[in-house]
Amino acid sequence: MTPRVTPGGLRQLGPINYAISRIGAKAIRADDMHLFSTLGRGKRLFLGWLGYSGMLMPFGALRRSESETVIVRVAHLRGNAYELGHHRRIGAQAGLTDAQFDAIFDGTGWDEPSAALLAAVTEIVETKNVTDATWGRLAEFYPDRKLVEIALLTTNYDGLATTIDVLGITPER
Repeated sequence: MTPRVTPGGLRQLGPINYAISRIGAKAIRADDMHLFSTLGRGKRLFLGWLGYSGMLMPFGALRRSESETVIVRVAHLRGNAYELGHHRRIGAQAGLTDAQFDAIFDGTGWDEPSAALLAAVTEIVETKNVTDATWGRLAEFYPDRKLVEIALLTTNYDGLATTIDVLGITPER
């Protein structure tokens, strides 16, 4: 895929976004973090998105393994290689095993809370809603604060997958 918006440098991003982009690249051990150096072209919008995303992950109410389960499921359902590549690595750091990744992909083999979570994420991505039955099942295991976060985290990463696809952001490696 050819990028529709190419990653920017200092001149295109400005000093703050460029610095954030460089920190991101260092964190993933790459010359550039294409997501940040592309979205950074949005100037202040990038900072707002970064703050919002950061409040969901890593600073949200869900355990990191739960957040990564949501994100990896979204990336898998969307067929988004960029998100999936990054979050397989991050998910492994959060403790997800190869067997758990396989279970995220096929949606089977989980305990009841995780199965309810995966079912809700799948419905949100596929239908942009959740049935009352799925919501009721999810609400058995998660308090309201986490229910709100699950909806926001899922739709954030679904929207990010769309943005990555539309802009043609390519994986670094």
